[in-house]
Amino acid sequence: MQTVSLELPLTPRFVKVHIMLKIGAIVWGVRDLHRGVKFWSEALNYELRREPDADFAILVPKNGEGVQLSLNAAVTSDKPKRHHMDLFTHDRVGEAERLINLGATRVDWNYEPNADYVVLADPDGNTFCVVEV
Repeated sequence: MQTVSLELPLTPRFVKVHIMLKIGAIVWGVRDLHRGVKFWSEALNYELRREPDADFAILVPKNGEGVQLSLNAAVTSDKPKRHHMDLFTHDRVGEAERLINLGATRVDWNYEPNADYVVLADPDGNTFCVVEV
């Protein structure tokens, strides 16, 4: 993962911020997982990274370059959003706190044991995940 230095104006001074996030996956809600795998694999020239779970599949570019597409047929909240981004990082806790300081909020979520992600919402209420890689 590449570290990017970004100068952000605060007042008259500038502060260097090290961003340790990258878009790792777009998570796409589908009604029929097998149909979704077939369609998106052919549409994007992607392939399964591993055998899919009952309600979740991960597609990656056949040539190895590009963003992962995760297909999700599970509903795990009472107000599901069909699409969201997964942001990958080596410091999930630190990046989640940084994003909260920027205006994100924690989302009440039913996490499975040993979850490697945290669900946040941007200032407009759009959910996204910060995933430890």
